[in-house]
Amino acid sequence: MRTIVTKDVFFAISDPTRRAVLDLLTGGSRKAGDIAARFSHLTQPGVSRHLRVLRDAGLVNVQVNAQQRIYKLNPEGLAELYEWVAKYQAMWPETLDALERYLNGKARPKRRRPR
Repeated sequence: MRTIVTKDVFFAISDPTRRAVLDLLTGGSRKAGDIAARFSHLTQPGVSRHLRVLRDAGLVNVQVNAQQRIYKLNPEGLAELYEWVAKYQAMWPETLDALERYLNGKARPKRRRPR
């Protein structure tokens, strides 16, 4: 199996396992083995491939300490995502207001006119 090497942040977060790893790292640095232990459905090499994609995309940093690899979330790597989401964030209040109006209209029972 060929490993895809990319610096594309959007590709990196497209996988639910990689998103789960990022969520796990919000609690602080973790050893690669500890991360792998959280994903019983994957082999250790499988988790390592996911970690490599996250590292290549700049979303995590790795510190090598003898045989241990310690992974840490790299907040600067999330800047591209933040900037992309921010473009759409300005529309959210308007969209949420429209949704509220729509839902309020649906909540009112329609009166039938007598014939």
